[in-house]
Amino acid sequence: MSPAPLQFRVGPPRTWLVTGGAGFIGSHLVEQLLSLGQHVRVLDNLSTGHRDNLDEASEVAPERFEFLEGDIREPAACRAACEGVSVVLHQAALGSVPRSIRDPATSHEVNVTGFVNVLDAARNAGVKRVVYASSSAVYGDHPGLPKVEDATGRPLSPYAATKAADELYAHAFSNAYGLDTVGLRYFNVFGPRQDPRGAYAAVIPLWFDGLFGGAAPFLHGDGETSRDFSYVGNVVQANLLAATTSNPSALRTVYNVACGDRTTLRVLFEMMREAAASLHPEAARVTLENRPARAGDIRHSHADIGRARERLGYGPTHSLRQGLAVAAPWYFGRLVGAGRRAGAVAA
Repeated sequence: MSPAPLQFRVGPPRTWLVTGGAGFIGSHLVEQLLSLGQHVRVLDNLSTGHRDNLDEASEVAPERFEFLEGDIREPAACRAACEGVSVVLHQAALGSVPRSIRDPATSHEVNVTGFVNVLDAARNAGVKRVVYASSSAVYGDHPGLPKVEDATGRPLSPYAATKAADELYAHAFSNAYGLDTVGLRYFNVFGPRQDPRGAYAAVIPLWFDGLFGGAAPFLHGDGETSRDFSYVGNVVQANLLAATTSNPSALRTVYNVACGDRTTLRVLFEMMREAAASLHPEAARVTLENRPARAGDIRHSHADIGRARERLGYGPTHSLRQGLAVAAPWYFGRLVGAGRRAGAVAA
């Protein structure tokens, strides 16, 4: 199930670039923009995204959709992608704290060098605005809760450092070249199309996989780690608000994108098991396997979303429980029966 089109106007048709549009969040942005009558171009190298996501998202209006297979680490690919574009929604990145700890150089190349390439191509092409994905990881070791945009600590992982660097570069390009930029610090986004497979799968798709008959789900640490989980529809809303706002004070800054609440991982699993069992009774008997805590993980994450409410008009449309109610049937449909037998899950 996909979120319904947002109930606000994005203006007359124009061309939008979604980098990383074949990914989980990017494909939802593509689908929403097409449903709102916009022209959408995607730049993606398909290293972590999937063509199936684009096929599903572009069904809304294939005549207004264009796909460029390319890598943001290549300046020429970024220049070609930005030609004739009004707004860039930059989602392309290598996520995952553990991945960045194992391979910090590649995370830097994609997340920092790639982002600079996009910014440079955008300003040379006359793009009006770049909205980019940052992360709650930038709060690092700052102990304060809830997290407020102007109070960050030291990064705890190379991934966090790359996102902090992106915010600095966006600010520098705004000052040096007059490029309007808006950063969105995502807090634990989840929803349909998020990949449940692979070494770096996020906790919610990974646990749905286990609840629907896959490998036994496991938990790093004692289960009291907490996160501000946000359904992907909330993230789509924040991107489009940031891309279309005419409020000068809303530009050239960063925003928390979340629900403004926090849930421990143990409670999250109980909520997921309840949602899964309503579709697949066997899920009620699934339990968590405990594993050691991971290096680089933040203990607690909880967003203050006051700035986004005040300047962008942002307000979450889905709570954690509401988002799980949408996500669970999607995973059930793809992980139980033909989807699992074929080993094919769109991500």
